Amino acid sequence: MVKNIKNDTSSDDILFQEINEELKQEKLRSFWKKYGIFVIIAVIAILTFAVSFESIKLWQTKKAQTWSDAYAYAYNLQMQGKYDESIDIFKKIENQNGGMYKDLAQMQIANILLEQEKYDEAFTVLNTLIEDSNTNNSLRNIAIFKLASYKLDNAPKEEVEFLLNKLIDGDNSWKNIAKEMKAMLAIREGNISNALEIYNDILNNNELSESLRTRVQDMVSVLTEAQANN
Repeated sequence: MVKNIKNDTSSDDILFQEINEELKQEKLRSFWKKYGIFVIIAVIAILTFAVSFESIKLWQTKKAQTWSDAYAYAYNLQMQGKYDESIDIFKKIENQNGGMYKDLAQMQIANILLEQEKYDEAFTVLNTLIEDSNTNNSLRNIAIFKLASYKLDNAPKEEVEFLLNKLIDGDNSWKNIAKEMKAMLAIREGNISNALEIYNDILNNNELSESLRTRVQDMVSVLTEAQANN
């Protein structure tokens, strides 16, 4: 009898399990019927996002490679002295918003124009780089330094100082070189005392490179002697 009871119990357990499974299946069917379309949409959206993300990364990689190849080709033309052809390619890179390559392309256009002694056109390109808020900071500083260098000989003092102060006041590696140029500007203006003051300020920096320190010390020595002779 006990055996029969156990068998009945086992049968009941199996029946309950089957009923429970049926209920689960029915709940799933009801859930799918009610919400299945949203699940499908969600899955599609997730897959689309994943595929799109990978596609974007691949596109960006290919795009960067495209700009890199175009830049290298244009630079090669520049080295061959084919300036007009080189500028045409650099301008295409610039006009198609090639990010960092856009900035580099503008810089190379300015370099080519400077090589051709088309200073006004070159200065316009450099000013565009400097004033564009989207320009890479390192390239902006190079543009400022290059423009100040070319204007150092004969541009108005205030104009050159304005450019150099952008580098001196900023937190960048150009600070001391910009100060050195400012001292040279003071020498150009005949203000030896101001030049010495700037050079001595440079020497107060303990992190100067040996070459810059030696150069500044030599200038201080020469200017001190010149000042004494006057």
